Amino acid sequence: MIVGLFPDLLPAGGVQLAGRHTAAVLARWAAERGSEIRILSLNDPEGELQLNVAGVPVPFTGFGRSKRRFTSRAVGLARGAKIVLAAHPHLAVPASAMRARSNKFCLVVQAHGIEVWKPMSGLRRICLRRADVVTAPSRDTAARLRDTQRVPNEKIRVVPWGLDPAFLELANRAAEFSLPRGAPNSRYVLAVGRWSSAERYKGFDTLIRVLPGLLRDTPDLHLVLVGDGDDRPSLETLAKEMRVEQRVHFLSGISREQLVACYAGADVFALPSGGEGFGLVFLEAMALGKAAVGGNHGGIPDIIEDGVTGFLVTHGDEGQLSEKLNLLLRDPALRDEMGRRGRARVTQKFAFEIFEAGLRDILSKSCRQ
Repeated sequence: MIVGLFPDLLPAGGVQLAGRHTAAVLARWAAERGSEIRILSLNDPEGELQLNVAGVPVPFTGFGRSKRRFTSRAVGLARGAKIVLAAHPHLAVPASAMRARSNKFCLVVQAHGIEVWKPMSGLRRICLRRADVVTAPSRDTAARLRDTQRVPNEKIRVVPWGLDPAFLELANRAAEFSLPRGAPNSRYVLAVGRWSSAERYKGFDTLIRVLPGLLRDTPDLHLVLVGDGDDRPSLETLAKEMRVEQRVHFLSGISREQLVACYAGADVFALPSGGEGFGLVFLEAMALGKAAVGGNHGGIPDIIEDGVTGFLVTHGDEGQLSEKLNLLLRDPALRDEMGRRGRARVTQKFAFEIFEAGLRDILSKSCRQ
């Protein structure tokens, strides 16, 4: 039996999308081998649920945020398990509880990024180190696992996340979709992500601060921010203080088709973040042929080739960000060439099939039964 432990699978978000991809790989792996599979999701609604991911049906059980029932079910499956995959470092704890019932399974734990940047609590760190394999989506996260969490280097594998196949299909049909209401009928820089007061490292505020300077060279420029979160009022206040409130557009609750249209219509994609463990939104922008500007931090340098598919900047450095954006906005040939290279990079290195092959390699070699 294969057992998958997930924080949640239904909500939007990079961790959840990576979880859906992982669950699909596990389900297909199990089906090919005639193996039983049980996928448990801690925070999704209680009951039996199902997703279809990359053409793979993924049945799973939600536990409505009940840690007690989630852990109890996991422990009850321990004796029949051959492989257990915990899709978040915190879920190494219930996975370790399973080991108290049986030590005959291979334990794989997935890390994402910021959750392993600081030392975890003693129990979580001990349980994480007990895993047979710990995966990381980027070199930076792998280094944090080794240096901050003290996971033995021989247990760590780098498996980059892949672009969602459903998104790529939409990207290929981008000309069919219209911009959402509220988007400007003009040139714009696009940023996508959560506007959270707990995640101000993403750099939305820096984009607003550099906009007045960008307008001096590109008078018809706008800034489009797609997302949602509790920090929107603060960002709106900043836009008013910078006297660019008419040029900053906040778009929430839009469809996937409208999001694709936003990417397609942008001059440049920018997210000068200081805290991305990977950065799936960069893959989405590059799949639409957009030059990308990102923070020279975390997992972003694994995605953007500086000076080739876009530019890397220091988080919070307004002068550097303004310089790179101005360069791209003034030079359509440069941004088009970077966009073409970026799209090629996504298909060659970050396709879903490449992620699937990496995870399968771990399941077949590191977890050989």
